[in-house]
Amino acid sequence: MATDKIVGVPTPRVEGVGKVTGEAVYAVDVTLPDMLWGRVLRSPIPYGRIRRIDTSRAEQAPGVRAVVTGEDVAGLKIGRRLCDMPILAEDVVRFVGEKVAAVAADTEEAAERALELIEVEYEDMEPLLDPLEAVKPSAPLLHPDVVNYDGLMAPLEEPTNTFVYLSWGKGDIEKGFAESDVIVENTFYTQPQHQGYIEPHSCVVDVKEAGNAEIWACSKTPFALRQQIAKALEVPFESLMVHPCYIGGDFGGKGDFMDVAVAYVLSRKSGRPVKMVMDYDEELMAGNPRHACTIKVRTGVKRDGRIMAHHLDFIFDSGAYGAFKPIGFLFGAQEAGGPYNMPHHLSEERVVYTNKIPCGHMRAPGDPQGFFATESQMDAVAGELGMDPVEFRRINLMHDGDESPTGHVMHHIKAEETLDLALKESGYRAPKGPTTGRGVAVAQWLPLGGECYAFVTIGTDGAVTVSCAAMDQGSGTYTVLRQLVAQELQVPLESVNLVTLDSTQVEKDQGLGGSRGTRIYGNAAWFAVTAVKEELLRVAAEAMATDASRLALAEGGVTQLDAERRMTYAEIARAKGADIRGEGYYNDTTMGPEASMCAQVVEVDVDPETGQVRLDKVTVAINTGTVINPLLHQGQIDGGIVMAVGYALMEEVRFDDGKVTTTNLGDYKIPTIRDVPELRTALIQSDTGSGPYNSMSIGETPVIPFAAAVANAVADATGARIHSLPVTAEKVQSRMSGSAAPAAGAAGQGLDSVLPRG
Repeated sequence: MATDKIVGVPTPRVEGVGKVTGEAVYAVDVTLPDMLWGRVLRSPIPYGRIRRIDTSRAEQAPGVRAVVTGEDVAGLKIGRRLCDMPILAEDVVRFVGEKVAAVAADTEEAAERALELIEVEYEDMEPLLDPLEAVKPSAPLLHPDVVNYDGLMAPLEEPTNTFVYLSWGKGDIEKGFAESDVIVENTFYTQPQHQGYIEPHSCVVDVKEAGNAEIWACSKTPFALRQQIAKALEVPFESLMVHPCYIGGDFGGKGDFMDVAVAYVLSRKSGRPVKMVMDYDEELMAGNPRHACTIKVRTGVKRDGRIMAHHLDFIFDSGAYGAFKPIGFLFGAQEAGGPYNMPHHLSEERVVYTNKIPCGHMRAPGDPQGFFATESQMDAVAGELGMDPVEFRRINLMHDGDESPTGHVMHHIKAEETLDLALKESGYRAPKGPTTGRGVAVAQWLPLGGECYAFVTIGTDGAVTVSCAAMDQGSGTYTVLRQLVAQELQVPLESVNLVTLDSTQVEKDQGLGGSRGTRIYGNAAWFAVTAVKEELLRVAAEAMATDASRLALAEGGVTQLDAERRMTYAEIARAKGADIRGEGYYNDTTMGPEASMCAQVVEVDVDPETGQVRLDKVTVAINTGTVINPLLHQGQIDGGIVMAVGYALMEEVRFDDGKVTTTNLGDYKIPTIRDVPELRTALIQSDTGSGPYNSMSIGETPVIPFAAAVANAVADATGARIHSLPVTAEKVQSRMSGSAAPAAGAAGQGLDSVLPRG
């Protein structure tokens, strides 16, 4: 590849060859001498006391080397922030699928047979399955000792199932409603959604005699994993070394500990390394899916369309534990007021325990739920006012320099420009058939920061290496880093090597997540390569007996501009007598300040007899910064839309009395190529962005507004407003016929309420 232009060129992922040839090492590929297989016995009931566990027969089974129960880890709890989950259940089980006992054996089959020999006697208790019931003061407490849990967002005065309460906003919400001419109220419901990665959770743990351990796991946050395991097991974090592994899909689900602590306990007891791999039925019954949510929305407007007050009340169903949330709550509720000017806003978030699968992070955690509610509500309010939904939005959209609903100034948002581009590219105003509907939705995403190191080295042989602790979870960070270094050093992309560092080779690392990869690792690599460039010029100037200002980097070497003199990078390193090395450290945890803006137009066709919804066309307009790799950038958009198709129309973790019934990918429907419509993308590229070359985040943005755009398109085609996800033919047909459609994952169905004032 030519070196004059590398950044901005569509480039396939550089690690692709290693993945398809089998050279890339995933946790499941790790095999150690004398390694055992670990398997877990899981609770068959949603809630109950453990009266008795008898493991004697399992301990005597052929090939079994260790059996552990809650007694082996009594009192130990684990979590990414909130430590409320026992490593193995002790006295109580709180969801179907909770880990009760574990076995390590010579083979996976022997471990499975041993599980069948473990006898557990349960005393069933009445499960609490509805989060709307769980928030009531009269509800039974699922965690009586919650006030003492480490990692709570705020101290609790007394035990409660609502273990998180947060609020954001500005103004006086009741004053805003008092000043409104019309108030519209709705309740919306969203379902749990599994991340659907190809690779299930897997790990290998090898505990040495001194208690030190080596860990291989499909975790995108190895440093956080090390801290979680060390804290839970009460061992020094320095005693744990986490090896880098490739990750077979993430989408938010590969940042947790899952079975690593159990594998550690089995390895310590058996004295041998232990591998654990979850089956996909375990993934679907005991993974960490997107939270189901109930969102009550109340919006007050003037008759001319100006929003005066907007109140969002979130109840997130956490399931049995809160341990899978890295910051303890769902961040998306904070920005769910949307890119709108409004003098009075309040967003309240409650996270509630129930006796269901514990939920964690999934692509844009909390945002698709919140924007499904807000962007559906915008159409509903426009309809009540007799206004076009696009023009209603246009009246209220923020512009650069305006204050957001939560009170911070947005210097760069380009909301109206992005919406106009989506309308133009989609042909939104074009004539349409009687069963065709078009829906619009908009959303802003504020990029997240973090902390990390990166290093760039030029060896005495001229080899260029960029190294950091980032895990490859499929987003293409490795390729972007190599592009950046190749561009800055003016060398071919294929000549830049990348080394992934383990947890002993770097002091701190935030890890991937929150669309922060290019921002934090890219900036750290930028700092590192800048230091390398300065050192190259310094050493070359000294060797050539000239001034560094008379030198320039080009084609893998340094050239003296006013003379025919040149030194290659290898010659410069040899002149120094050591590698040329630069260290980059990035530490900025602020959001934004710029917003990645997304406007989507969805066109559907709805069968008037069955309610079946067919996606015909999707148009995505995004305001972004410099696109470092157009191929990867578009891949993030396309992948995000496909995931959003599943969320909007088909995917749902279903329950029967607390037990997950969608325990395979035949019952749990994810989109196939036949479900993907025509997709058109249009970009506005600005020179504002917190990443290198003024780049912006893109990974989460396309997922956020899509479900609302689908619901709005269905309402446009049929007049039927769907309040719960997924938008199924059953719900649409029921709404069209005037009967109440069942809500997903909650009791009751959202009902429109319009309250005229004055």
